[in-house]
Amino acid sequence: MNVFYSMKKSFHLSPIVHAIALLSTSILLIGCGDRSWWDDEEKHLNTEQIKKVIPTRVSERDLWAKDIFDITEQLGIPQNKENICTIVAVVDQESNFVANPTVPGLGQKAVKEVQDRFDEKFKDKLGESIGGTVADYFQDVLKNQPTPENNYLKQMAKVKTEKELDELYREIFAYMAKHYHVSALTGAARLVGQDIGEKLNPITTLGSMQVHISYAKEHKRQGGNIAELRSDLYTRYGGLYYGIHRLMMYPADYDKPLYRFADYNSGRYSSRNAAFQTKINALTKTELALDGDLLLYGKNGNPRPEKSSSERELINLFAAHNVLITPKQIRSDLKHEKDDKFEETPTYKAVKELYLKDTSKKDFYAIMPEVVISGPKLSRDYNTNWFATRVNGRYQTCMQKAQRLKT
Repeated sequence: MNVFYSMKKSFHLSPIVHAIALLSTSILLIGCGDRSWWDDEEKHLNTEQIKKVIPTRVSERDLWAKDIFDITEQLGIPQNKENICTIVAVVDQESNFVANPTVPGLGQKAVKEVQDRFDEKFKDKLGESIGGTVADYFQDVLKNQPTPENNYLKQMAKVKTEKELDELYREIFAYMAKHYHVSALTGAARLVGQDIGEKLNPITTLGSMQVHISYAKEHKRQGGNIAELRSDLYTRYGGLYYGIHRLMMYPADYDKPLYRFADYNSGRYSSRNAAFQTKINALTKTELALDGDLLLYGKNGNPRPEKSSSERELINLFAAHNVLITPKQIRSDLKHEKDDKFEETPTYKAVKELYLKDTSKKDFYAIMPEVVISGPKLSRDYNTNWFATRVNGRYQTCMQKAQRLKT
């Protein structure tokens, strides 16, 4: 919904125009039926009240509370109990309210990662030919630069926070881009001037709310290069701003915050889309994975041309029921799976109608998506249900505190 993206551009408008823009946005979002948080009938919490619902173990609660208040004010998000506790719960789950948290064993995990998997990643990002060559150079740099006695590999083993590791990677890749090039005879391009650091940097989720760097780039709150954006994400305000934006700035007709928590982990509208996949399963007797992804996506985030299982089943379903929706229309509709417009498409409406007619069951909007979470920062694999349930527990604790507040 383009209205979300335009909001970030309003920071430089006059106060009157800014207020009108936020009011218009709120009206539009209320019209979308987002029961999850655009209900503005309750009294708003002030900064002092927000401080009281943040866990008492948190350092500088007053500053975290002020930033949450200021950011929600800036984005036009009503500061009711539900919204504030939604934010507090996610921040607490992701970082325990630490802007640049320590990650146990991070250094050793990073060393293992670069030794075991980076050759594969270089080839994946740069191609088989140049990737293998650059990977060899990367390993040499790790062992011998800036000096053999204090090389990057030894420095990496000592890092304790994500920011330290991120900055070290940037230093390594900057060194490589400055010093390394390959002969034109190999058909590979000179690396000088290319942002290989951003292309190869494995630190892609940053800050107190673990926001993906690509999302932050798309919704930058101020000017500056990619290094400055990364640094901003490690600040208290920057981490909160991009996390709150990602968590809250989209309409969804969820009847409980649990599904918004699930979306935060597995992608916007994954809970709605998993419900859509469940209906397809019921109508076709298939067993689609309930991952909330209706299309296949490439590494650049764009849909791939080949059909997903969900897309193939939809084509078969409509053909079997003489639904006059073409494969071309289905593909066009599924491209909206990451936004609210999907609910207005012929494909979404047809599946809903068929489900009600053929099963005689009550319609449902969302279910918990089944997505596995893994990565070098985690001690073991988890799933979206684990994440959302943990966040929901923190949300309930926050709401209990909020209910006791004097208004």
